[in-house]
Amino acid sequence: MHEPGSLYLGLISGTSADGIDAALVSFEDDAPRLLGGLTHPWPDSLRQELLAVAQGEIAIDLDRLGRLDVALAACFADAAQHLLLETGIPAQAVAAIGSHGQTMRHRPGGSHPFTMQLGDPSVIAERCGIDVVADFRRGDVAAGGQGAPLLPAMHAMLLAEVGHSRVVLNLGGIANVTVLAADGRVTGFDTGPANGLMDAWCQRHLGEAYDRGGAFAASGTVDRALLQRLLDDAYFTLPPPKSTGREHFHLAWLETRLAGDTTRPADIQATLLELTACSVADAIARHAPDASLVLACGGGVHNPVLMARLAALLAPMRVASTADYGVNPDYLEAMAFAWLARQRLRGLPGNLPAVTGARGPRVLGAIYPAPR
Repeated sequence: MHEPGSLYLGLISGTSADGIDAALVSFEDDAPRLLGGLTHPWPDSLRQELLAVAQGEIAIDLDRLGRLDVALAACFADAAQHLLLETGIPAQAVAAIGSHGQTMRHRPGGSHPFTMQLGDPSVIAERCGIDVVADFRRGDVAAGGQGAPLLPAMHAMLLAEVGHSRVVLNLGGIANVTVLAADGRVTGFDTGPANGLMDAWCQRHLGEAYDRGGAFAASGTVDRALLQRLLDDAYFTLPPPKSTGREHFHLAWLETRLAGDTTRPADIQATLLELTACSVADAIARHAPDASLVLACGGGVHNPVLMARLAALLAPMRVASTADYGVNPDYLEAMAFAWLARQRLRGLPGNLPAVTGARGPRVLGAIYPAPR
């Protein structure tokens, strides 16, 4: 038995849209504990459509936008229901679902900053019979923040150690770092692409959603001239707070820098992996030079080629998976959105202004009640 109100469920589909991560989390005694997790696949046709829309490859109109919003929500609801079935937890035992949704655009700069996630929370609440908290990022953006990353608070809860400086590295479609300083300060930002560009290039040339085991990249050779052109992008030298996404780092961005290059596809994949490793290593060297440990989570931890390259570039810092410290690397992000739902129901802030640059702490998210 679990204490009433202690169970929350988190849902997120990241930049790569390689599946919906669902995590069931217990917060008994305020300590987050993962009870179960799964990754629910997108129907292939729906995934291809949402990626094409997100990357600006196909036109979007209000009808398509509305249909996508509901279709994505149905898949999020399926993920939640499958997890409850797998764990044997009844819906009525879950206090709320925290649903991040699928980011379609993230533009926190400019004269009208905005961020947009799809996956209608009302549909999820109706189908699951559980209150849903969603729309977490816009409150931070409205307060002048980047709206991202929102994981550092969870990273600090689970992985900070007083007196030790360490970095938590999330390798999703986009890479972000959380700097956990020895004195307890927490900062963080998006460093640039992690798996997103590699996944897209792999899909185009191998018809596979991702580079399994890093084999495609390992079969190529890094094109140093191309790598430098990629690293010349102004984003990499912007000071934090900063965040980015697929609307910036996408295949069209890559193609403008290929400039008619006839480099083999495997060599370009190797170069994209090196881009991720170099940009991450440079960001950590700049902003956490005294860290002794880098703890990685997200899909990238399963790419041994990427992990080995990061270890080489970051030495003498040690690079390890969060799994080595008792935290499942695949569901940490979904756990964070379960925590954000709990924060919303308790009326407590979900953002860290030192991370996002918001004007102050903000209670994030809106509540979508289930039918009673």
